Amino acid sequence: MMARLQKAGYTLVDDASCADVAIVNTCGFIEAAKKESIGEILELGRLKKAGCIKALVVTGCMAERYQQEIRKELPEADAVCGIGADADIVEVVDRTLRGEHPELFPDKMLLPLCGERIQSTPPYSSYLKIAEGCDNRCSYCAIPLIRGPYRSRPMESILEEAETLAKNGTKELIVIAQDTTRYGCDLYKKRMLPELLQKLCKVDGIVWIRVLYCYPDFMTEELMDTIAREPKIVKYIDLPLQHCSGTVLRAMRRFGNREKLTALIQKMRARIPGLILRTTMIAGFPGETEEDFAQLCAFIKEIRFERLGCFAYSQEEDTPAAEMENQIEEEEKRRRADRVMETQMGIMQDWGEAQVGKVLDVLTEGFEEETACWFGRSYADAPEIDGRIYFTAGEAPAPGQFVRVRITACMDCDLMGEAE
Repeated sequence: MMARLQKAGYTLVDDASCADVAIVNTCGFIEAAKKESIGEILELGRLKKAGCIKALVVTGCMAERYQQEIRKELPEADAVCGIGADADIVEVVDRTLRGEHPELFPDKMLLPLCGERIQSTPPYSSYLKIAEGCDNRCSYCAIPLIRGPYRSRPMESILEEAETLAKNGTKELIVIAQDTTRYGCDLYKKRMLPELLQKLCKVDGIVWIRVLYCYPDFMTEELMDTIAREPKIVKYIDLPLQHCSGTVLRAMRRFGNREKLTALIQKMRARIPGLILRTTMIAGFPGETEEDFAQLCAFIKEIRFERLGCFAYSQEEDTPAAEMENQIEEEEKRRRADRVMETQMGIMQDWGEAQVGKVLDVLTEGFEEETACWFGRSYADAPEIDGRIYFTAGEAPAPGQFVRVRITACMDCDLMGEAE
């Protein structure tokens, strides 16, 4: 959308108060994300009322999901359009500036998978989306309803985009989709993620390739071996498990049970030396008993994930789980999620302390005045969701530069060190 607007002659600005039109690309996944989107719309509505901006456009997942309800409940919005209208964003903005109030909800399958882009992340680290939509149909998840069925991008277009990003200074590619491991099933009638990763590794200029959102169902030996063998692929896998109780996982329409997941993780760690494993869990799913929750806590203590996040279950309308019996009280869901994270913080602190004395390659991201330290990430840290490494350096490194850092301490799960 940004690229289309710029090509049409619009200027992009960082400060909404300096804009004629503000566009909110909303999230509609869980309640907390929806509240964040609504808060942003209300704040921009105040800027519009004060005369700082002329028009407010709401698009993205929440707009796709709730459509006419947005204008009814949020009259601050001058235009509302679904994800299928992304290619029409110039028309939408033009019309709002003429005083119209367009509402566009074309077929979500019209959402472009490819095209020009303007990067909103620092140039050295880029997300590379390889597919859109989801076919997994987990009972708690509204993503298939919002984003539609799984659609893989042609491999040629992905590689072309990767080449362009590399020429523009990208050193870290972060491969994403709602499910990266399903890549190719629709387009090529087989799972093609290993082959895609091998071809991405041949792109000159790329140093790290990070793979997020791998489903345990499709974590094949071929994929494990590709990750282990290719030096550019960082040994970091995001494997959302959601739970370990077989009873809860069946209700979620998810893979496995504690025994199967334990065996899978043992195989992954054996085949991929130095593996950093990230996962997400859901606490308080409908019908989760105290025994189920105790099993989850024991599983986390046994596996000792290097990275883990836990959500309190969000009851989303139009999903099978929302209609299930034995819904758990909000306070209890939050208590269980907090307990999981308390356990995990101890595990991550132990892992961090075990890094003291090691030398790690760190991708420099900036300088923090408060600590008078540079900061960045190692292969063990994905941007925005994991921690940082703070370090001192004799010569100031540039953002995007790799620095060898000797780890000297771990503080609140972040690492401290000195550049060599």
